[in-house]
Amino acid sequence: QMQLTESGGGLVPPGASLRLSCASSGLSRYHAGWFRQAPGKEREFVAGIRSGGGSDYADSVEGRFTVSRDNTKNTVYLQMSSLVPEDTAVYYCAARFLGDLRQRDGYKFWGQGTQVTVSS
Repeated sequence: QMQLTESGGGLVPPGASLRLSCASSGLSRYHAGWFRQAPGKEREFVAGIRSGGGSDYADSVEGRFTVSRDNTKNTVYLQMSSLVPEDTAVYYCAARFLGDLRQRDGYKFWGQGTQVTVSS
């Protein structure tokens, strides 16, 4: 069983940046995704990166967020810039072997989440 640990969340004003991290032993072998869930809403895809490095983004974050990975550290990152209040949510990291990065149901392992709050 792989344990994913997210970190880097916090309270920031609109326009600020944050970098989330997700670490786990063996993560380098998996595709990884970032999802978020705001109160009263479904958990939604944010960004994903394949084990070999190709990435995908939700339209709402394209151009503002960047997903990357350091396989030597078994860590995946989500660099978030130009944050807006609508980005407020709990952000989850997840891992899967194969398949469509956007499909939530295909992820085998999930982290506990980290809160991101964008507010003035």
